[in-house]
Amino acid sequence: MANLQISDALLVKDYMAGNESALAVLIKRHESKIYGFIYSKVADREISNDIFQDTFIKVIKTLKTNSYNEEGKFLPWIMRIAHNLIIDYFRRSKKMPLFRETEEFSIFSVMSDNTLTIENQIIADQVEVDIRRLVEELPVDQKEVLIMRMYQDMSFKEISETTGVSINTALGRMRYAIMNLRKIIDKHQIVLTN
Repeated sequence: MANLQISDALLVKDYMAGNESALAVLIKRHESKIYGFIYSKVADREISNDIFQDTFIKVIKTLKTNSYNEEGKFLPWIMRIAHNLIIDYFRRSKKMPLFRETEEFSIFSVMSDNTLTIENQIIADQVEVDIRRLVEELPVDQKEVLIMRMYQDMSFKEISETTGVSINTALGRMRYAIMNLRKIIDKHQIVLTN
């Protein structure tokens, strides 16, 4: 119980001086927080365990080479290492997706051709024309924000600076524009599909 009172900084110093049990105290102290963080991002026990172990392998290597700079931020440092390893995991898994053929899943369902047929292109064009016509029915302030956001790909901060209103006002106008578009679509029983 006395070990719980020793600061992380002192335990790190003790470990770097050769006291192996100091690391065990650090791991025990922070394992639930670190593992919980990893699991919340990965949602897989085995992968979480692997990333947790890799995190402490990096910690040990850094401490053993005296590369750690103690600034009283041991836990945030470990969390950053874990975060980086999680990102590495997702990058690796994204580059090499694993597909297994089962009764419910066929690789051919993923390999479909997404190019539009002439018919689908005509429908998509018509939907675009219909949406633009609907946007014209909106009040000017709502239409302005919707066009800036959806067609000019502006952030709400950029919209607020351009229009001279607060970000919350721009957000509100966008919300009302979408609500009003839904009302117009329902009122006229318009079907927008492609």
